[in-house]
Amino acid sequence: MKGLLLSGGAGTRLRPITHTSAKQLVPIANRPILFYGIDDMAAAGVTEIGIVISPTTGNEIQLAVGDGSDFGVSVTYILQDEPLGLAHCVVVARDFLGDDDFVMYLGDNMLEQGLAGFVAQFENARAAINAPQLGKAPGVAPVAQILLAEVDDPTSFGVAELNDVDEVIRLVEKPSNPPSNLALVGVYLFDKTIHGAIEAIEPSPRGELEITDAIQQLIDDGHSVVHDVLSGWWIDTGKKDPLLECNRLVLESLEQRIDGHVDVDSVIEGRVVIEAGASIINSTVRGPAVIGADSIIDHSHIGPYSSVGLDCRITRSEIDNSVVLRRSRITDIPRLTDSLIGRDTEVERDPRRPRATRLMIGDHCHIGIE
Repeated sequence: MKGLLLSGGAGTRLRPITHTSAKQLVPIANRPILFYGIDDMAAAGVTEIGIVISPTTGNEIQLAVGDGSDFGVSVTYILQDEPLGLAHCVVVARDFLGDDDFVMYLGDNMLEQGLAGFVAQFENARAAINAPQLGKAPGVAPVAQILLAEVDDPTSFGVAELNDVDEVIRLVEKPSNPPSNLALVGVYLFDKTIHGAIEAIEPSPRGELEITDAIQQLIDDGHSVVHDVLSGWWIDTGKKDPLLECNRLVLESLEQRIDGHVDVDSVIEGRVVIEAGASIINSTVRGPAVIGADSIIDHSHIGPYSSVGLDCRITRSEIDNSVVLRRSRITDIPRLTDSLIGRDTEVERDPRRPRATRLMIGDHCHIGIE
């Protein structure tokens, strides 16, 4: 089985962060989101991975991931010139995929359960059909498997309708009268049959080849599409607040590790990771939290659920429930919370008179002032 990891989106919902960087490389607990997806595939035994990239952020993703050897996988990069839909990603990856089964995963999704059980379920179902028990008629091998999650408001999602034997019989996009509360998560398994289904569909009104249309085509053609229901959390990290929530959840799994310097006047509480080269000076770091390599925390309080990236400097400030990206400087800020701070950013209290808020803000920003 091969893997197809989709990393070509523009990340418009995370602007301005994504004006200068791929959304899939925004860090969760100081590790790019994309890396978690690669880890999940490797843990499921999927070691041949195609990563679909865009012309604008593809080079950055290639530099970050390399050939995949650091993850124990082999990576092939596949260029998608225009964002023409998830099914179009399968079209441009056709040469890489060949006739192999493959798992397709959205590069900005995070799953608590990983992929191993999902992949094993599909492979076991197909193996059972190929080796039916004595005295039982052979069944129909599934050609696709989708991952579903129970949601409170299915009208906001693509929703699956199931029959009495738990097979998927219909997919409905944002229905006003949902047939179930089972929403599509961005993880799919296909065999080669999907290629013919994609060839049979037309672009949607928004001009994209929709993977839901292709799956519906499989169903309409009489093929078996099965499903798994998600256990644990699932987060689409494409917006700030879900990204911060994901950061909190991942930080909860930390084990304390102190590789940097902590002076005698500092206090470390709970599950805190301090990377090599970092210095904590007369400060408190309350976990779960992670302080990146070569960062300096000076006369400050880093509260729980905070990730401070590489080579940052935080001085006389208080931060909690925030993600601070590399090389940022935060000075004399009495309370910063629920925030996503971009790379090479300076946030400081202005000493000039008259006292005022002075801002230089990029496009698509949201600033909350006390």
